[in-house]
Amino acid sequence: MARTIQVVIDCADPAGLAPFWAQLLGYKLQDPPAGYDSWEAFLAAQGIPEDQWNSASAIVDPDGRGPRIFFQRVPEPKAVKNRVHLDVNVGGGHATPFEERRRRVDEAVERAIGLGATKLRAYEQRGEYWVVMQDPEGNEFCLQ
Repeated sequence: MARTIQVVIDCADPAGLAPFWAQLLGYKLQDPPAGYDSWEAFLAAQGIPEDQWNSASAIVDPDGRGPRIFFQRVPEPKAVKNRVHLDVNVGGGHATPFEERRRRVDEAVERAIGLGATKLRAYEQRGEYWVVMQDPEGNEFCLQ
């Protein structure tokens, strides 16, 4: 039986990083619980001290198909390459001609840079094209 998953990203600033990923993926910030008009109102009602309000954030697929992505604040900075990363499929898959896939990936790279990402390097191998990127906190991901 298949299980649903949540992807967790360690970071220094969940409230700052979640909107980047929401825009990149076409996700949205998760709505606050029913009965609350904001997360701040919910956290205050729960007695969470204000200095802890940015300890986590989450984004969700508005269509309900993709996994929830949870951002948790951690004290240590990122030090080495991620052992796991996200591949964001923007090219259209193998049914799309290679040059069109490449154009779509390059457009997505420019859009991601505009959102605050950094381009590291591009690869073209065995009929595939992808670009390794970093989010605003240095977490690697690929656009393919």
